[in-house]
Amino acid sequence: MSICVLHLLPNCLAYPQLQLQTRRKQIPSIWRKPILKSFPIIASASSTSFPPAEYPVNPEQLPETRPKRKKQIAGIDQDELQDPALLADPDSCFCEFKGVQIHHKIYDSESLATNLSEEGDSSRSPNANKRVNIPMILLHGFGASIYSWNRVMKPLAQVTGSKVLAFDRPAFGLTSRLNHVNDSSQGSEDTRPFNPYSMVFSVLATLYFIDFLATEKAILVGHSAGSLVAVEAYFEAPERVAAVILVAPAILAPLNSCPVAKDNPSGKSNQTEGDDLEVNSKGNWFTTVVSILSKLSQYLGQAIMQLVKGMGDMINSLYKKTLSAFLRSTIGIMLVRMIIDKFGLAAVRNAWYDPKQVDDHVLQGYTKPLRAKDWDKALVEYTVAMLTDSASESKLPLSKKLGEISCPVLIVTGDSDRLVPPWNSERLSRAIPGSCLEIIKNCGHLPHEEKVDKFVSIVDRFLERVFGVQKEPRLQPAT
Repeated sequence: MSICVLHLLPNCLAYPQLQLQTRRKQIPSIWRKPILKSFPIIASASSTSFPPAEYPVNPEQLPETRPKRKKQIAGIDQDELQDPALLADPDSCFCEFKGVQIHHKIYDSESLATNLSEEGDSSRSPNANKRVNIPMILLHGFGASIYSWNRVMKPLAQVTGSKVLAFDRPAFGLTSRLNHVNDSSQGSEDTRPFNPYSMVFSVLATLYFIDFLATEKAILVGHSAGSLVAVEAYFEAPERVAAVILVAPAILAPLNSCPVAKDNPSGKSNQTEGDDLEVNSKGNWFTTVVSILSKLSQYLGQAIMQLVKGMGDMINSLYKKTLSAFLRSTIGIMLVRMIIDKFGLAAVRNAWYDPKQVDDHVLQGYTKPLRAKDWDKALVEYTVAMLTDSASESKLPLSKKLGEISCPVLIVTGDSDRLVPPWNSERLSRAIPGSCLEIIKNCGHLPHEEKVDKFVSIVDRFLERVFGVQKEPRLQPAT
């Protein structure tokens, strides 16, 4: 036994940690303590700690220490979002309306005329034409902002000879994002604030800016989904709207423009015949019983229909609440962010007739609002308000009210619009009495961005025809 232990001693002294542990496993546990007591050198070696051996390290075997990848949506960094006011342009303005800081811009024809005269460019002076002197309010579409009107605001101010205002509707642009869920949960229904993401709020904001411009009437120009706001604002206060211009309007046109009958003469005649039948059948008991049973079945049928309608309303309300809860959840917000990331830039390019014209400057203009705080939550709230708008359910559908528009209406669309097909604008023009339709060739969903000169020229001719504006003859120099 001693020979075996002495034979192991040099190895234990050479590699005190590694070899001793290996050999200890090979020696039976019964012999370990006596052996260590017999050889104190081994015992002291086993209890002594030695510094670990240094071996050459291969850098390729070490885990890679890469920097943390920043979260981006459509190429915009999401780690450092800012307050919308900090992203404003030098000519940006903000005003408060019902607790919302609304971002807007104004261009005045007088200031533009002064700048042009200082620059010596009299050919573009608005004094060459008689002025309409009616302000114009521009309403952007879904996913857009004031940026989409940047190219036409100054030319339109020269055409109208007045002020042109464009503002960002809540959930878009640089208008402040409010947490409507927390605000609406406090107070009664009468004291709760308006949902800033609803259609009602956008309509009231439009009428507010008419007062803001200190004018009795204004020309409303709506693009895509902004056309809905323009038309709804007209029905809310038709006396405040001088004219409506719809650009690629995202308004579902009716299949036919036949007026809806307000009365039901057939039902009236049936009721009269039923009354005569009841009078003539007083002497016949069999006919009386049949009449009573017929009325009873009619009442039962109406009761069943009311019950079914009530169940349908309850199911619809439950569906809306479930959908709202899902969209406001973490999964719903992630879904919205994923959709914007995957299809946001592609939608901008698809809106143009020639996607190659969409340069980095255009993309930056459309993606700039993604730098604002809570842009994703605001977009979810806008979607929820659009899907669960209870105010519109109590009103007559818009498609059935188009025939009641009496102000001048101009509809402008592109012949290659892939988002809102031109045939819908044609049907819309037939549904609105006296409306004028203009189709721009080789143009997509954004005529006011793709064909600026053509668009301004169409608006200019429309205003000349409607308001009787004629060009003044220019004085020719004497020869």
